[in-house]
Amino acid sequence: MGIILLLLLASICLAGLFLWAFLWALKSGQYDDVEGPAVRILFDDTTPSSTSEEDTESNNCTSKN
Repeated sequence: MGIILLLLLASICLAGLFLWAFLWALKSGQYDDVEGPAVRILFDDTTPSSTSEEDTESNNCTSKN
């Protein structure tokens, strides 16, 4: 009977720890922006990187020779 009480107490403490961690994450703003990362991939970059332009030019020059 003593082990049941010990396990019950341990499980209640563990559940309280998880509840505290969830509430802390909720207050710190962890779940504020739910749709932002999912939609971000749909938008194109407005400025192309300079390294991709240089790679394209070098590939065009080598294919002509």
